[in-house]
Amino acid sequence: MPALLAAARGHLRVATPAASDGAVTRSHLADGRCVGWYAPPPPGWRVAIDAEHRGAAPPSALVRRFGAADFWPRWTRAECLAKLADVPMVTWWHRYGLAVPPGTGWLWRTLYLDDLVVTAALAPATSVTGWVPRRRRTR
Repeated sequence: MPALLAAARGHLRVATPAASDGAVTRSHLADGRCVGWYAPPPPGWRVAIDAEHRGAAPPSALVRRFGAADFWPRWTRAECLAKLADVPMVTWWHRYGLAVPPGTGWLWRTLYLDDLVVTAALAPATSVTGWVPRRRRTR
């Protein structure tokens, strides 16, 4: 898997939604473009990507909650992990913020493609669905 992520730049393309129809997975951008991943995941693994405009100002409410430092790389990584865990991003925020929970064993790479921040992530298919544990309540 590390080799697949090391070659991530070659597996990503930015295009219109129609032109990225053949992608394994896609991330839709606010300007109407899509970033597509064009390499099959290794057998027994799932892949997710997320992309954001690198120069865009993060939403102020999210900056207050998670901080501004490296916001888009952390955001795209968290989006990928939430996608792989099949949970809504808002659920991920409440449990982990923009952090990676310990013990996931998931792999990711964040890179810059022109004006975009893109993260590609891989997770074993058997460890993904329903993985996200609940935090214990304290009194």
